[in-house]
Amino acid sequence: MSKRIDWGKKWALLLAAVFLAGSMASAQQMSGDDGKRKAKVRSSPVYPELARHMNLSGKVRLEVVIAPDGHVKSSRAIGGHPVLVQSCVEALKDWRFEPGPEDTLQVIEFEFRP
Repeated sequence: MSKRIDWGKKWALLLAAVFLAGSMASAQQMSGDDGKRKAKVRSSPVYPELARHMNLSGKVRLEVVIAPDGHVKSSRAIGGHPVLVQSCVEALKDWRFEPGPEDTLQVIEFEFRP
């Protein structure tokens, strides 16, 4: 009886492990929620079809830079499954926050359930 190796799954798991390991290191260096700005306009991320097919669930954490006028200037993933991250990044483009005196760094968390 021979074992069949699914290299696609092994690569996906390896990439996810590398991504999550790097994300955890970044998350440990973050500061607290001092000066946290509230979101005035939000949109929910779309649950990706691939994630639905894989029955993925879990949280995605994004580090977000909010401009003084309240729009999202930039974002980067600091945790979560790579298949779910892009949907969250796209949703954040529509978010608007309260105005502030300067750029603000915050962590936004999304949770996915199949």
